[in-house]
Amino acid sequence: QVQLVESGGGLVQAGGSRRLSCKMSGGSLNWHSMGWFRQMTTKEREMVAAQHWGSFVTEYGDFVKGRFTISRDDAKNTVYLQMDNLEPEDTAVYYCAAALDWPAVTPQDYKFWGQGTQVTVSS
Repeated sequence: QVQLVESGGGLVQAGGSRRLSCKMSGGSLNWHSMGWFRQMTTKEREMVAAQHWGSFVTEYGDFVKGRFTISRDDAKNTVYLQMDNLEPEDTAVYYCAAALDWPAVTPQDYKFWGQGTQVTVSS
């Protein structure tokens, strides 16, 4: 059974950066497209970034505007989300997820989920 564990959340000032990590166990990144989602209080979960496992085709949410980058280290079985120029509006719980198919840009496309990590951006 695939398990995903996120880390790297915390408190950061507006304009700052944060890198989230997602370690996969029980499976391989080589066969899963990976995504990062976020969920703010009272809002639906939305895609932040998604990447195909083989072609590395990448999709980003419209709000990203070049500030975030998804990447992966297959040797470590870990996917990352580098977030720069953070804004208070980026405050949310960030989730890592794994999909077996592509495209995978909605929460319904993903089969495995991490527990989430809180990112809080102060103004």
